[in-house]
Amino acid sequence: MDFDRFIDQAWTDHAHDAASVAARLPQALPAVAHPQQLQQLSQLAQHVHGAHLARWSEGVAFQQQLATLPACAPGSGEAQALARHASALRLAGGLGDDRVGAPPSDRARLSAMAAVHLAERDARRAASLLQEALAAAATSGLPDADPVHRALAVAGNNIASTLEEKPGRSEDERQLMILAAQTGRRHWAIAGTWLETERAEYRLAMTWLQAGDPAQARQHALLCLEIVAAHGDPALERYFGWAALGHAERAAGNGAGHAQALAQAEAAFGALDDNDRPACQASLERLRNP
Repeated sequence: MDFDRFIDQAWTDHAHDAASVAARLPQALPAVAHPQQLQQLSQLAQHVHGAHLARWSEGVAFQQQLATLPACAPGSGEAQALARHASALRLAGGLGDDRVGAPPSDRARLSAMAAVHLAERDARRAASLLQEALAAAATSGLPDADPVHRALAVAGNNIASTLEEKPGRSEDERQLMILAAQTGRRHWAIAGTWLETERAEYRLAMTWLQAGDPAQARQHALLCLEIVAAHGDPALERYFGWAALGHAERAAGNGAGHAQALAQAEAAFGALDDNDRPACQASLERLRNP
């Protein structure tokens, strides 16, 4: 088996056929030859079993199976990651709470991971878990280098981007989407570079747009563009900033603002590398044609 091809195809397929991907996961076990592959398969599995399928016991069992492979050295970082994945699945599924007695950073990371698993099916509980994670991180004096900040940033981005695409969001889902985007922005500023921070501003702009508040969306689109301009104005980042602003201006009924943003987005699109254009083409068409 070509392991990399298996992983790439599974990530491509999982959004529209998660059950099929889950059924294929055991086929990859014999191909896991080193810790990086172990980590890749573990990450894919916990996402499919948790966020997509809510197969909590199956997900826990698979993580435990991965931990028996030769590539998983006892006490290694990979072994600890597998244990966290299993604990987050247990927590989300109501199968147990491994946060009891754990250090604040571990408690927060488990809560954030479980919140991601529940975002689409139980927004109220997901929000409670995310708030618990934020409280544990905020009240414990954890240093900026602690991995909890990256975990919260990733969780916030993943929840917000997922709920932005969900039709017919409930009010609980709307509130969770906003909280998640704000969490991503706050913690990428600690754990990431200017690039992650700028993209978190883009995420906030799109979240507020989906939340029905174009004024807030416009503010964050402008902040996104401000960060981009301060760091060399790369075409891809500039494109997404102007696209976000264009959507916000159109939602606010500002035709002139939309036209200006569209022109800037088209100019940025024209400056993109050939590899980046396909990923932006559909977005540009949406900006051109409501």
